[in-house]
Amino acid sequence: MWLHPWVHRASLAAARIYYRLTLAGGRVPSDGPALLVANHPNSLLDPILVAAAARRPVRFLAKAPLFDNAGIGWALRAAGSIRVYRQQDDPAVMGRNEDALRDAQRTLAAGSAVALFPEGISHSLPALSPLKTGAARIALGAAAVTGGDFPILPIGIVLREKDVFRSDALVIVGEPLQWADLSHRGVEDADAVRELTARLDAAIRDVTVNLERWEDAPLVECAESVWAAEFGASRDDADRVARINVAASLLSQIRREPDGRYATLVHAVTRHSRSLRRLGLAPGDLQTDLRNETAFWWSMRRIPLALLPVVLVAVAGWLVWWPAYRLTGFTALIIGGDRDVRSTHKLLGGLVVYLLWLAALVGAAAALGDAWTAALVLVAAPAVGLAGLWIRERWRDAWADARRFFLLRRRPYLLRDLRRRQYEVAERLQALLVRSRPAQRSH
Repeated sequence: MWLHPWVHRASLAAARIYYRLTLAGGRVPSDGPALLVANHPNSLLDPILVAAAARRPVRFLAKAPLFDNAGIGWALRAAGSIRVYRQQDDPAVMGRNEDALRDAQRTLAAGSAVALFPEGISHSLPALSPLKTGAARIALGAAAVTGGDFPILPIGIVLREKDVFRSDALVIVGEPLQWADLSHRGVEDADAVRELTARLDAAIRDVTVNLERWEDAPLVECAESVWAAEFGASRDDADRVARINVAASLLSQIRREPDGRYATLVHAVTRHSRSLRRLGLAPGDLQTDLRNETAFWWSMRRIPLALLPVVLVAVAGWLVWWPAYRLTGFTALIIGGDRDVRSTHKLLGGLVVYLLWLAALVGAAAALGDAWTAALVLVAAPAVGLAGLWIRERWRDAWADARRFFLLRRRPYLLRDLRRRQYEVAERLQALLVRSRPAQRSH
């Protein structure tokens, strides 16, 4: 378990390099027993994201075949992962799962953190899959040793384009689960196991986006953004996910309406969403301050991005690492696989490719210079690569801001029309929300 104390730090670094990572919600307790339960949309990158959000050493439950994988088996063992046996992997060894559960319970009783994915599978479905009972059984078994309840925290992983390098990743740490009333009932109490599993399901759903189908995503995201922009809602990412789930719930209610009264609202949101997408805008962009003074100070803050040393670093970082970047993409393409494992192939394959490329750069520096030159390349190449990546992303963000500003300044009539339409849509959404609240409370 030599890697266990460092997993969360390495995971945070890897997650921030691969994704544009945002950590939101609460915090995992820095010590004492804690059970972390998360959704599982992205194969082996999910443990990395959970460990990054935990900010403390965590032991994961992992399926048994991974321990025999030549590429990652050593890392799982070094990190102290707990081997779990699944029916679909080998039905003959399912009985050994009791040992895995006891190991997890002892780990919690010793004051450590344990994490698992209660869905039991990694998938690309638009909503949470039914949970297995393992998490509840681990919690109830550990409570018998610890003398009562301890923090169980839901962690939501929300990914827009999970298999795309430098896409957005949001990880939300939810509120600790309330389960003191169940903690004394034990693993043998089937009703307690079912009830705790149901509470876990509800808690994870609160911090994840759950849709009836993926095609609903643009519609519910636009509805949430329109409402938030017009009514000044909180910009907190966890709050935004909660609002998206409300929008998804409202959409489900609308579909069940026998008279189709709100079909026109769906059409209005869809039309507004398409109009904005064609222009490269978001609902919040219509509230942009277009005064000259605002544009001036925005420009002043971004002048450093145009300085020659900054430009040179950005270009140098791209030139130095472009071959490794292209080779990583080519390697991932050859390996293939479903969408929920593609990022895993890119990250693990990229780690190998980038290390080999760095070794080649250092070797070339040593051959052309001396040991000091090689040492300089060893330190400078990664630093320039990361700095260049950050600068180029700031360039893209600045270009998008400038394009948006000039588009809206040049076409005031368009802005007026979009603002009017958006306000009307927001008013209708608010009316629907008020109408649906009694129904939501009854659920």
